Amino acid sequence: MREPVNRTILLLDIERFSRRDDVVQAVLRRTLNTVVDRTLVTAGVEATQQYREDRGDGLIVLISGDVAKTAVLRALLTVTPELLHDHNRLAAGGAQMRLRMVLAAGEVAHDPQAGTTGGLVGHDLNQAFRLLDSDALRRALAEQADGHCVLAVSTPVYEGVVRHGHHGVRPELFRHTDVTVKDGVLSAWIQGGGAAAGPAEGGEAGSAAPQPPAQVQAPAPPPERPSGAVFHFHGAPVVHGSLVGGDQHGVSGGQVTGDVILGSGTKSAPAGRAGEPRTEDGGRS
Repeated sequence: MREPVNRTILLLDIERFSRRDDVVQAVLRRTLNTVVDRTLVTAGVEATQQYREDRGDGLIVLISGDVAKTAVLRALLTVTPELLHDHNRLAAGGAQMRLRMVLAAGEVAHDPQAGTTGGLVGHDLNQAFRLLDSDALRRALAEQADGHCVLAVSTPVYEGVVRHGHHGVRPELFRHTDVTVKDGVLSAWIQGGGAAAGPAEGGEAGSAAPQPPAQVQAPAPPPERPSGAVFHFHGAPVVHGSLVGGDQHGVSGGQVTGDVILGSGTKSAPAGRAGEPRTEDGGRS
């Protein structure tokens, strides 16, 4: 086995590849290679600075450590989505292509065996594949109804490149997530697929969601004024002459010995003449 060397690790996987027939799969594989070719050319990656391995529904690309990761990341964020858009706007529904992508970095060794291809060995490569196959990244792509790809970066790439906000790289568009794998939890930052979340451990505060305006309580309606005449007495009242408060009851110009009803809205049965006794049922005796 050769000595491991530091490489920029780029992994790409086509969504729902196995659901297509052989003819469509072949078209998608050719298209993926074309997209990767043009992306890496834009990033300034020479043919001698990269190693590619065909994975059927995707690609492994190892890029030499002397290529700036900022250039590779910028091309993945700008050129790759446009190339996928150009393909999908002309392709039939069954030939649409959407990608999950991971950009990581670490030590990788090449251990080729006679009669076989491939032979890459490295813990960092294994961890990058776990990010690529994670439910979090699959869900991020599924949430993009109109998007063409999502990109996850590993902790070294985020800390070394993304968070510094180099030209064409906007850290506020990456959201942190913890990915549970069989031997622990991996941290990743995902660009694309949902709005950027608030800061994750040590990140800067994101924009707060706008709050709905406070509801203004309508003033209480004024109390209803009672209908009919209203009289307020203080102390013992003395009534002289005739008073009309609604219906008039009583004796004008004399002493009132019956009931005095003032301001009533309900009509009562007329009282008898003064001095006439009543029976218990209200009639005259």
